[in-house]
Amino acid sequence: MQELKERIRREGKVLPGNIIKVDGFLNHRVDTKLMADIADEFAKFFDVSNITMVLTAEASGIALATICAEKYKVPMVFAKKAKSDNIEGGLYQSEIYSYTYKKKVTQILSKEWMTAGDRVLIVDDFMANGEAVRGLCDLVSQAGAQLMGIGIAVEKGFQGGGDRLRNQGLNYHALAVIEQADGNGIVFREDT
Repeated sequence: MQELKERIRREGKVLPGNIIKVDGFLNHRVDTKLMADIADEFAKFFDVSNITMVLTAEASGIALATICAEKYKVPMVFAKKAKSDNIEGGLYQSEIYSYTYKKKVTQILSKEWMTAGDRVLIVDDFMANGEAVRGLCDLVSQAGAQLMGIGIAVEKGFQGGGDRLRNQGLNYHALAVIEQADGNGIVFREDT
């Protein structure tokens, strides 16, 4: 998606440790028009008329997933990182390693909000090593729901998470795949 790549080139920053900072428009300060354009772009790759929910992980993917769900006229559900007192009944749980926080995190989702009859589109703003998405896929599997696709706005291709999903034969698409990010700038994979 050219518009997204241009924003990353213009406003993104490469921090030490190959951290790509895009929080000025994607996941801290949110450009809702860009998010709506991303949702429209995902609709070109996934049969959004056949999904029953958009699923994401807490916290930075929530804005994009909400806009996608609103456009596709389905609920948005997010996996939480910690159990709170207001979650009743059974839980689906998946343990992942958070690249952002450098620690293990347990994603949790109330069994009340995803069942075997659901057709799920996973949406997230950013993918590094793919652990968050792996955990979300695990939650979908635990529910017996059908995974309809995985849409990622920005993928750090050099960390391999997206390639692992592609190699599993999943219906996966990232709109901007970054192959290199360093002091020389950001280089995108040509086929995205």
